[in-house]
Parts: sequence; C-alpha cells; structure tokens
Amino acid sequence: MKKSLLALAALTAFAGVASAQSSVTVFGIIDAAARNVKNGSVSLKTLSTDGMGSSRLGFRGVEDIGGGMRAGFWLEGSVNVDVGGGAKTAATANGSTANGQDWQRRATVSLLGGFGELRLGRDYTPDFWNHTVFDPFGTNGVGSSTNLFNSSGSGATTVVRANNSIGYFLPAGLGGLYGQVMVAAGEGASGNKHIGGRFGYAAGPINVAVAYGKTEVNLTTDWKRMNVGASWNLGFMTLMGQYINADVSGPASFGPSGRELTNYLVGGLIPFGASTLKFSYVKSDGDGRTAAEKANDSTQFAVGYLYSLSKRTTLYTHFSRISNKSGANWTASSGGVANAVGASSTGYEFGVNHAF
Repeated sequence: MKKSLLALAALTAFAGVASAQSSVTVFGIIDAAARNVKNGSVSLKTLSTDGMGSSRLGFRGVEDIGGGMRAGFWLEGSVNVDVGGGAKTAATANGSTANGQDWQRRATVSLLGGFGELRLGRDYTPDFWNHTVFDPFGTNGVGSSTNLFNSSGSGATTVVRANNSIGYFLPAGLGGLYGQVMVAAGEGASGNKHIGGRFGYAAGPINVAVAYGKTEVNLTTDWKRMNVGASWNLGFMTLMGQYINADVSGPASFGPSGRELTNYLVGGLIPFGASTLKFSYVKSDGDGRTAAEKANDSTQFAVGYLYSLSKRTTLYTHFSRISNKSGANWTASSGGVANAVGASSTGYEFGVNHAF
C-alpha cells in the first residue's frame, strides 16, 4: 500500500515539503532474483535485481493550483537490491561497487489540466514505451525483449530515457485515443538531442500504438527508431505483438552508419487463479555494410511463471534461450559474462517482487 508522506512527517526530512502539497506519495518496488546466465560454455551465477520489475524508490505529489489546473512533481530513482544502494558507479580498488541514490529513472515537474499535461525533466522517450508496454516480461529480467536490442553502437543515449526534455501528453477522455510528443535538448553533448512521439488507441480489449524517435548522434548522423505494438485481451489470455526498426544514418566515415536492426515479437500472458504464465518469441534481423552486420541475427524464446502471494508480493521464475548467428553475440542478461560471436546464451532466475 502506498504510504502518504504526511503520515511520516514526524519521522522524515520531507515533512516540510509534504505539508505544502495537496497529495504526496512515497512508492517503490523491491525485486531480487537468483540468476544464472550461460554464454557458450561459460556461466555466471548472481544475485541480481529487476527480474520481474525495476527496483525503485520514488516520491510524487500533486497540488491543486485553481482554475482547473494542477502542478505535480515526480522523483524516481533506481535501487540495486543486490548491493544495497542506488545506481552503480565505477568499481573500487578492492572490487566492490560504490553506490549513491540518484533520480535517473525519472525526475520531472508538470502542469496538468483540461489541455493535457506539460512535463519537463528526465523521462522515458515516447518510442521506448512500446518496448515495455507490449512485452510480456516488461523489458525486465532474462526474458526481456531488449536483450536483442541496442543503439547499434551509434552512441545515442536515448534508448530508454532522455535528459533535458519537454513533453506534452494528450488529455484523457478522447474516446480511447492517447498520445505524447517529446523534445530533448542536446546541451552540447553528442547523442542527447532527441525528438519523438507516440500515439495510440485503447478501448475494450484492444490497445495499439505507433511511435517514432530520432536522436542526433552528431551533426551528420542520426539514430532513428520506429515501432508498432498491440495487445488483445481475449479473456482467458492477452496476446501481444511488436514490430521495431532502428537504424543509424550518416556518412560512411562514421563507423556505425548504415547499421539497421529489425525486431519482431509475439507473446502473451495467461492468468489463472493466483498464477500467471507468460511467454514470448523475439526475432532480430541485423543489416549493414559489412558481412558481420548483415549476420547480426538472433532469436529468443522466453517463458515465465508468476505466483501472487498477495496484491503486492509475487514469486516468479523465468527462463530464456538466445540463438545467435555468426554476426551476433546477444546475451540473456546485460549483467552476465561476455558472449562470443555466434554462441548461444541461456538464462534462468528465481525471484521475489514486492511493490509498496
């Protein structure tokens, strides 16, 4: 259950801020899993975080400022449960990892009203949303569809989130239509300047959305992504599908130029009682100027099982298998050991997810 900071005013340093708000909430997810990833003949066993959902700690608040308008804020940071801290930084001399809480998941301030929402700060890019909304694994753990996706070496920093952004969201009540646009300033840093948009329709059992984003890698090169995602609730199960295309366009002198990646996903969720089965099949087709880039092809099959102990606590297990062709070295987890080109990758995990 989400806790109001007003109830914690006597115990926290946020009391002065919270009392000035109409509504302030602390929320989060704690997720940890025992994981094994095997790449080729080499395997690594870890206690990892974010197997089912991204561990986080956040604060959000809304104030009624009159005239049908509200002001809001959202501060949300990662929590690495395995090492007891925030975002991981460089390893120290003795091999341990330094940690410090930050708000790099989301840090925004908003104005809301009948016109929709104007949002400023660090936030998800519109073109990332389809990745996670229409992925049965929610782009988490060894079954994530993003195991077979990256920015193709372009240097774009906006695969998931964008800094320095201004976003606009359509208001609710448009007959199922929804949408957003974003512009992010580069502020002199390569790979940060971004524009994107996402528009969809959700009514009854159907949800479908299309999105596009472009990041200016440098003055002559762009990284672009277009995707379409859809889900259909059949009652006994929900089917999901995605099409994603990303490419790097620029002069031949910029090495990654000409690289292209096209991904397809089919998956679903099957709930029964306190349990849910989930599955997905992802196919990734690479292209480019070289034979290795053209052979950057792979497939991933993933299955998972969830058991809800309560509304907030879930046990889960996931398994995935990636088959790489001669130009690919995708792995079942970014935290695993490096993989050789053409070698397969297998991952499984058992974990606990608690939301508050």
